[in-house]
Amino acid sequence: MPMNRTTLAIIFSLIALVLFDMMGLIIKRLSPNYGAAELSAYRNIAGLIPAAIALWWSPDWHKNGRILKIRQWKFALMRGIILTFAQYFFYLSLGLLSFATASTITYANAPIMVALAVVLLGEKVGVVRWIAVLMGFAGVMMVVGPGRDTFQPAALLPLAAAACYALVAVTTRMMDDDVPSALINLYSSALAAIGSLTLALFTVGFSPLSQTSDLGWIIAMGGFGGTAVLFLIISYRMTEQSNLAPFSYFGIPLAFVLGWLFYGEAPWSDLFPGALFITAGGLLIVWRERKNRNATAQTPP
Repeated sequence: MPMNRTTLAIIFSLIALVLFDMMGLIIKRLSPNYGAAELSAYRNIAGLIPAAIALWWSPDWHKNGRILKIRQWKFALMRGIILTFAQYFFYLSLGLLSFATASTITYANAPIMVALAVVLLGEKVGVVRWIAVLMGFAGVMMVVGPGRDTFQPAALLPLAAAACYALVAVTTRMMDDDVPSALINLYSSALAAIGSLTLALFTVGFSPLSQTSDLGWIIAMGGFGGTAVLFLIISYRMTEQSNLAPFSYFGIPLAFVLGWLFYGEAPWSDLFPGALFITAGGLLIVWRERKNRNATAQTPP
């Protein structure tokens, strides 16, 4: 029995999730010897290849005459700068926190996106989604733990990363409708590569290889991250994002398992019950948006 497109898209998105986590594990391994900015630069340079492949595969780009120039190039530049700092904050946090803690806090991007959509896009958000936002933020505060004896200021780094990632996602909807998503992704990747290179030069610079094997780890990091983006773009082209969003929360238990397997970390007290609130809030947002979309689709013109 042939697999339908939605099922295949879900599988591709889960593969992307695993690849992103593998990239994160390598970043954590390399963090003691290399700065977050230089690791981000290596990742973004490698990411240009799958971004270019995704653009070449884009039917919309070919239909529009394969134009690379966009009208909102200054806006795209701003998004690239925001993405640069999102990666920098997250990569920095991976070297300071447990893998699962850093990864889980970044899931705050879902409630932050809702709040930003109200401010930047003028969206009207109902009671259910505001409850979901509050649940998500409550979960984040539990995991970050301000006022707790074990509170680490470094826990604010993945929260800052989540805010930046949410801002990048929301501002995507402010780009011109005729610009293909793959072209927006290429601009983001290219500008993030330039931004991370600049940030690295003005912070720690580029460190010499501590050992020859590190070159292989750096190549693997870029390969995992770039391939993950490619799988994600393919999955988004195969089905609606609302069909994929619930499965992204598998990333929280997956990060916990991987952190335990590779680094012997088991931060139960830090993650629970906060991680459950984050997941519940995110899934409630997904459910509500999907219900609203179905109601709109069924409304006669």
